[in-house]
Amino acid sequence: MKKEIYLAGGCFWGTEKYLQNIPGIVATEVGYANGNTEHPTYEEVCSHNTGHAETVKVEYDDTVISLPYLLDLYYDVINPVSVNRQGGDVGSQYRTGIYYTDEQDAPVIQRSIEELQKRYKETIAIERLPLRNYYKAEEYHQKYLDKNPGGYCHIGADKFEKAKEAVDISRKFAKKTVEELKQSLTEEQFEVTQNSATEQPFKNEYFDEFREGIYVDITTGEPLFMSYDKFDSGCGWPSFSRPISKELIKEAADHSLGRHRTEVRSRHGDSHLGHVFEDGPEESGGLRYCINSASLRFIPKDEMEKEGYGEYLILF
Repeated sequence: MKKEIYLAGGCFWGTEKYLQNIPGIVATEVGYANGNTEHPTYEEVCSHNTGHAETVKVEYDDTVISLPYLLDLYYDVINPVSVNRQGGDVGSQYRTGIYYTDEQDAPVIQRSIEELQKRYKETIAIERLPLRNYYKAEEYHQKYLDKNPGGYCHIGADKFEKAKEAVDISRKFAKKTVEELKQSLTEEQFEVTQNSATEQPFKNEYFDEFREGIYVDITTGEPLFMSYDKFDSGCGWPSFSRPISKELIKEAADHSLGRHRTEVRSRHGDSHLGHVFEDGPEESGGLRYCINSASLRFIPKDEMEKEGYGEYLILF
């Protein structure tokens, strides 16, 4: 679904260039927002008390990039505690601001700002207001740095290249509906991932699989484990000493079967994967992630690039 948000972050030439490079952004436009005058010119915004901020109108595909992720990228190219100044540009027209047209975005923006505040001692100076009095800037300002590659910019060129590689994991590996899962999974895969069932030991697909490759969530495709961390524990299920990243999984207390265990679930798909125990190889950290094959899909190393996991080849 196409949505829009308006972001003020200093000189709009560089802010637009940065934002237009992000995958999932379908259109950008620069203009003047939340000021006191109608149809302001660039000269009036710069030299008079119009109250307008140089702003980028951003249209984005919500199925590809979420608003929280987009805001995190925006924070990466501004100083969020600076008042009326970004880089060498000084004046109220260069203030930072997030202006929204959908009231449902307000709490999302507020939560995002609260998370950002945890990283700073100074108070976050970013305005958070409904959009009002927005006017498109003169045509020569639109895509200015595309037309003038050597033009002034307060954002480093490395940020533009980094933006092209941004991927919102929460959208790329979005959780499927129950109906979609019933159609795409086998009965055993569905029972294990959705109802926390356990497959039989030694009679599952990957307990004795030791080729190089990556293991991903069968329901979403999100990466979870690498063959490099897989070992033969003798338990009859795939065993790993660690996940690719702790951020890719979540843990929960499990008191079923009359004993305490720590359940392991995928972060975005919320699939039941298995359990983690403290009887793994000491030289690898002492943990054993005992995972159901039915929760996983194995992608051999030589197929990872084709399957879209080329960025993880460096881990080998």
